[in-house]
Parts: sequence; structure tokens; C-alpha cells
Amino acid sequence: MRRGVGLARWCAAALAVGLLAAGCTKADGRFRPGAADAGDPYVPGAGNGGYDVAHYALRLRYDPADDRLTGRAVVTATATAGLSRFHLDLAGLTVDRVRVDGDPARHRRDGNELIVTPAHGLPAGKSFTVEVAYGGVPRPLPSAELGDGGFQATPDGAIALGQPESASTWFPVNDHPSDKATYDVEVTVPDGLAALGNGVPKGRSSKDGWTTWRWAEGAPMASYLATLVIGNYRVSTGTHAGKPLVTAVAAGLPADGPAAASVARTGEIADFLAGRFGPYPFDAYGGIAVADERIRYALETQTRPVYGPGFFRGDRPNTEVVAHELAHQWFGDSVSLARWRDIWLNEGFATYAEWLWAEHDGGRGVAKSFAAAYAATDWTRPSVDPGRAAMFGDAVYQRGALAVHALRRAVGDETFFRILRGWLAERRGAIATTDDFVGYAERVADRPLRPLLDAWLVGVTAPALP
Repeated sequence: MRRGVGLARWCAAALAVGLLAAGCTKADGRFRPGAADAGDPYVPGAGNGGYDVAHYALRLRYDPADDRLTGRAVVTATATAGLSRFHLDLAGLTVDRVRVDGDPARHRRDGNELIVTPAHGLPAGKSFTVEVAYGGVPRPLPSAELGDGGFQATPDGAIALGQPESASTWFPVNDHPSDKATYDVEVTVPDGLAALGNGVPKGRSSKDGWTTWRWAEGAPMASYLATLVIGNYRVSTGTHAGKPLVTAVAAGLPADGPAAASVARTGEIADFLAGRFGPYPFDAYGGIAVADERIRYALETQTRPVYGPGFFRGDRPNTEVVAHELAHQWFGDSVSLARWRDIWLNEGFATYAEWLWAEHDGGRGVAKSFAAAYAATDWTRPSVDPGRAAMFGDAVYQRGALAVHALRRAVGDETFFRILRGWLAERRGAIATTDDFVGYAERVADRPLRPLLDAWLVGVTAPALP
């Protein structure tokens, strides 16, 4: 982004059926309630425990006339513990029916949690499916610290977008980046509107005044990277490097304006970054430029970043923001966060990619970008574990990029880029922490790097220039 105690008492015989359905478990302790969140203090209440999602299949219908969304979600997961019941994140929508492995399951709501009690306990290691039929008028999740995230209606459609949380406003989900999954999404909207999602386009069809758009993301994706953009857009579909390239620009933006010109360079910029980071990690390219002024950021939604209109004021293109969001396809999307405290792993590298691209494209050199950021840095603010309110602050972005360049200067270009390429190849499709990265860099460089990186990431005084 630029500016996922077990019950042990016997149920009384007379109440056995009712209590078991409500979640009472056997005294042998094989089945327990799943955790109600992922245990990440940056997003209290988000995510869940006890299972690992493999795939989401979403079938959605949205009518801008009344802002109503109806959906059917099939979630395929594996129990990581014996479960008597489990949670899914779902905010503000009405659930009509839940089935687990085809059997009706009891469900209830507790705030933004959907609590599901299957007819039978789910043993650890068991693969299971959850089907949820739901609907309503989606609303974003409010945050005084970070701004609203999630599904927002627009005059001609909707935009589902946000970090660190957004997915739970439009489908039931384990909403924390530590649980990545693949996706198949089909969205039905009135004829004439586009419905844009992540991944590879799988065609569209029309019937009775409605058009269904289909998308598939076959690489693991963190839930906040899932997007849905509906409305009047000029959609361009082609190929790049043998893969689909789908870009879209809101009809309210000029066809020959800076947003269109910037997004049009997506393939070129991705190729430049691939030369530094290694092969592009996904099966599709793209980008979406929206016109809604409420979107005051750009977000690295997987394979198809979304750009707010504020990045394209005036007459000149802004390709640096495109470089930033495309760099996230490697740093943040392919290799994702285990915990939000390590968000510099996403933003520091994406900011550094901006510096690299600017230098390549005839702009300011990396050394000058480094010097400017160094002079402006408040060293009392850490890059690692900055606190929820400072997740998107300069310490994460600019100080994070300073640490990346300090590493480069310390180990030399050959070793530096070998670290980056190897790290991205080894962790492709997985999650990671700061400790994981430091350990990997030390192995490749064959020297201690923790003191150096600690000084640049969390030290309270300006480090000596390398």
C-alpha cells in the first residue's frame, strides 16, 4: 500500500441434543471451539484459529440500484485442531444458511463474527467445506486510526478495498494474511457495468439484462488483497509475457490522462522489477484506476493494483506509484506477512523499488533518494512494530527503504540482489517475519547482519552512513 478452554463437562442427557448443537463437546477433549481471532494485536478480532483455508469460491450478485449484495461462498479448509465450532469473519451482512460438508449447521452472529457449529466435530487434519448463503447492503469497517476499509458503494457500482481489513465486508473469511488461499470469483452485475477482480479472467456471459464476470486467482492470496471493483470502466484486455494483462480506468477519468498513461506502463514496469527481484510471481498482470475521491491511497491488490485519483493530479503521469504497487506483487503479495508488526517487509521494499524505478526512468538517483530520506527521518520511530496507528507512517516506508539500501551498501550489489531473489524464490506463496528475512540474509551473505539492520530499523539514533 502506498499512501488476514475446551469444554469438558458431560451434557445432561435431557439436554444433549440442544447443547451439542450449540457447541458442547465430548469430555475426551478431542473437539474444542476454534479461536475467535488470529491473535494479532494490530487487528484485534480479525482472523480466526483452528483451521487453514485452501480455497474460496464466491458467487456474487450486486445491484447498484439498491446497493444490495447477495452471495454464496464455499470455503474449503482443513482443521488444524479438533473443532466443535469455528469462526468466520463477516461484517454487517445477514446469513441465511450455513452447511458444513453438505449438512445443515447451526450458526449465530457475535458482532463481526459468524460462529458455526457443525452437526459433528471436525477432527484435526480433516478437510471440510463450509457453504454460506448471505446478503444485505455492505458497509465499510470504520477505523479512526486507519480510515474506513471494505465495501463502499459508488454512484455507478462499488469498490471493495482496504488494508489491513476489508474482505469481511463482502464475504465470510479468515481475515488475516497468515491464512492465504486461492480464489474463484464470479460477479453478476447489470449489463454495461464492469466487475473487476483478481487473477486470470475466465470470461463473461450475459442473460436477462445481467452480465456475469469470472476471475480466478490460483496463487495463494492474503484476504486483504482480494478486491472487487464494479462500475463504468474502460477495460483493456491483452497479454504480456504470455500472461493476461487487464487494466481498467474509470470512465470519469480522461482516456488520455495521467492515470491511463501510468497504468498503461504496467507491463514495462513489471519487467524492470523482474530483472531485479526474479520472475513475476503470478499468472496475470493488471491495474485499476478509480475516480472515487474517498480512495486516498493505492493498494497492491494481487495481480491488479487499485490506484486512487489523488496520485494523478495535473497532466504528468505518475509511474512511481505503479512501481510501488507492482513491487508489492513480490514483497507483500507473493511473500506475505505473518504478523502486521512486520509491515516494513512490504512497504520498505516497495518504497525502495520506487527509488530503483525512478533512477531507471530518468528521475532522481537512488543515492539522492536515500540522502533525502535519511535527512528527514525521525529516528525515534521504529520500522518494526511501529504500533497500529503508525502502520502506514514514514518509519515503515522511508526508514524501511533506508534499511534496504544500507543492506545493499554493506554487502555489495551482487550479494544484495542474490539475497532478494533467493528470499523471494524460497518464500514464494508463503508468509514471513523480520527474523526470517534477517536470518536468510545472514546465511546468503555469510556474515552477521542483525546489528546493521537493527540500527537502521529500530535504533533510536541516526546510524552511521555505510
